[in-house]
Amino acid sequence: MKKIGLFPGSFDPFTKGHEAIIKKSIPLFDEIIIGIGINSTKKYMFDTDKRIEHIRSLFSGQKTIRVEQFEKLTVRFCQDVGANFIIRGLRNSKDFEYEKSIAHMNFELSEIDTVFLLTEQKYAAISSSIVREIHANNGPIDSFVTNPNLLV
Repeated sequence: MKKIGLFPGSFDPFTKGHEAIIKKSIPLFDEIIIGIGINSTKKYMFDTDKRIEHIRSLFSGQKTIRVEQFEKLTVRFCQDVGANFIIRGLRNSKDFEYEKSIAHMNFELSEIDTVFLLTEQKYAAISSSIVREIHANNGPIDSFVTNPNLLV
């Protein structure tokens, strides 16, 4: 059976930490789908099309990676695209506790397992919400986001 992993998130923006998790995932999966989840009640800082373009540019040489957007339960999207694993990155124990509960619920709904990967220590402090705050206050985000100019 082909191993297909879905890496879901809003990726507002897609940080170097997210990028590192994908790079760690490449040897583990036959295919990786980076799924940009759209929540109609959430206000995003970066345009969805720009986020998709940005992420695609980072992995343009990787034939096993594709980027798609979705607006439904993550496990339903997994079923639609044939993903049999969900990929999640962990920065700390707080992330683990939060993600563990979601992973249990997702498995209960679909029997799709979640694979947890630890981020590299140098990216452990990076979060999209902090990057958004820096950007909103005209601070430089290039230390945290590869090619941030593609987002604006």
